[in-house]
Amino acid sequence: MRIETIAVHAGHKIDEAWGAVSPPIVLSTTFERAEDGSFPHGYIYARSGNPNRDALERCIAALEGGAKAAAFSSGSAATMGIFNALKPGDHVVAPRDVYYGTRLILNELYASWGLRVSFVDMTALEQVEESIRPETRLIWIETPSNPLLKITDIKAVSSIAHRAGARCVCDNTWATPVLQRPIELGADIVLHSTTKYFGGHSDVLGGCVVTNTDDEFFQRVCSYQRIGGAVPSPFECWLLLRSIPTLPCRMRIHSENALKIAKFLRSNPRVLTVHYPGLQDNPGYEVASRQMEQFGGMLSFEVRGGQKEAFEVAARVKIIKRATSLGCVESLIEHRASIEGKDTTTPQNLLRLSVGIENPEDLIEDLSGALG
Repeated sequence: MRIETIAVHAGHKIDEAWGAVSPPIVLSTTFERAEDGSFPHGYIYARSGNPNRDALERCIAALEGGAKAAAFSSGSAATMGIFNALKPGDHVVAPRDVYYGTRLILNELYASWGLRVSFVDMTALEQVEESIRPETRLIWIETPSNPLLKITDIKAVSSIAHRAGARCVCDNTWATPVLQRPIELGADIVLHSTTKYFGGHSDVLGGCVVTNTDDEFFQRVCSYQRIGGAVPSPFECWLLLRSIPTLPCRMRIHSENALKIAKFLRSNPRVLTVHYPGLQDNPGYEVASRQMEQFGGMLSFEVRGGQKEAFEVAARVKIIKRATSLGCVESLIEHRASIEGKDTTTPQNLLRLSVGIENPEDLIEDLSGALG
């Protein structure tokens, strides 16, 4: 089946009790045992399993072409589930411009636990090769990257990881399986913050890990999910499963709008640089063209000046909302460096734009007025 059909039908089935087409929300935290002590319905306790979570996991695994998926209470919890499956002394290679939250997890939580990490330019394959150590167990890819939209060659980095006996994990949050399928390109595990494009409406928090093989490593990820209790509620799972059928349609509009806006911004004299892989002069255009169907709904741009000028532009938008997060139907703009704090590597004149599904001409007029 093609992705549009998978998005509508995977994880969905007619309710056996009532014939409902939309799945019911199963809120019970506990499930009855049979007289012989067994669990005939397959569920024991909400932390270890729930019908809504199972349906969501089947759906996202099917979308990514993976063997299994594990849903988490947030993207950060899903990230921690992967790192927690490693052991003290193991080594991780991660992008120098990795999402700030992932950097904090590695540096502030797992460094003291004994996990070692090297941050490299993931677009420079020779740097990735040189960073490999005997204890390297995982290479972390984020493509497009946050917030500079650098593009990593998933197939090439996966090959480097496998030659070193390591796993390759790809954060596919920004592209989604509609635009990019990392497992087909060689990645072992795919991560999503389902809060973003999967949810799509700024009303649900979640994360998910998809594996190409249901192996011992993935079972350790699932143990963190179940034993640690980092699970989404049944209602959150239901909300995500409700939103996913429109994901392919939304991603196409997000992408088409973002490309139009990127071209407009590049022509504006107040804009110094536009970071968007769909522009043909972007350094990542060639690789992105090979591994992505479209170029996504995220872009960032640097205004002439510094933080003051960037804040002034953000302050003048009327339709676009000044808010953190991304992937929702409404467009959002944020000054990323001030969100990330004193250790940020993001330029102070950079604004990150999550392009929504509004009419692109309205968004362009809004940005034109804000830029002056």
